Amino acid sequence: MNTTTVTSPDGTPIAYHEVGSGPGLVILHGAMQAGRSQIDLARALAADFTCYLPDRRGRGHSGPAGSAYGIQREVEDLGALLRATGAPYAMGVSSGAIITLRTALAEPAALRQIVLFEPPLDVDGSNPTGWLERLDRELAAGRVEAALVTGMKAARLGPPLFGLVPRPVLELLTRMMLRSERRAADKAEPTFGELAPTLREDGRIVAETSGDLETYRQLGTETLLLGGTRSPAYLRQALTALEDVLPRARRVDLTGLDHSATSNADRRGHPERVAEEVRRFLTAGS
Repeated sequence: MNTTTVTSPDGTPIAYHEVGSGPGLVILHGAMQAGRSQIDLARALAADFTCYLPDRRGRGHSGPAGSAYGIQREVEDLGALLRATGAPYAMGVSSGAIITLRTALAEPAALRQIVLFEPPLDVDGSNPTGWLERLDRELAAGRVEAALVTGMKAARLGPPLFGLVPRPVLELLTRMMLRSERRAADKAEPTFGELAPTLREDGRIVAETSGDLETYRQLGTETLLLGGTRSPAYLRQALTALEDVLPRARRVDLTGLDHSATSNADRRGHPERVAEEVRRFLTAGS
């Protein structure tokens, strides 16, 4: 696997990993992830596509988010990578799906087809971002475990029992997890503790794009909407809303899977099942 860097218009270096051969496919990760978080998915697609796995700004080997961070910076980053690689396809995961959607809208000639896996769009208040103020206070105080609990609660991705556990217990368990992770850390990948500050950037993307649903009626790019039947209701609601407004979209629901479906197998992902749908969609349209 090769690692290369492209420079975004604002001068920020964006690192990306490359695996496979064939037409180019950028796989853009979501919150609390870096490029290699979908490496199993890339390897499952590597026989048919050259997969590019960027570390979004502020993560991994890429440059910092910067003081002017926002959805426009992320769109510029993905645009720079598309131009550098000539990739005609992109797949966005979670917040990466919002970025992919906005890039396809901003640069309609850049992408032939896109795959959106569970973009956490705020549809009529379905995914509020009021928690960002608390997150900032906790990060400023150095309470990383508290910030991670705030992010997990906001994302509503834990098991039903999660909501019944007192917050101090959740913070204690998270602190223990962070200590264990530091001892076993793979230096090639950022730890949850290192990624915690990036939650504010992902939350800002959701906040910035809230209420923009009607804008996507203009998108002419052929789109696959992908999600799991066990994912939270607000993520399924976002897919349904996009299905209604995107002119050239089709949807596939992955039975029994949840928001971790695209992740590596050791993170409860099911990359082979996801790869099957992505391959079917991209090859049918090529």
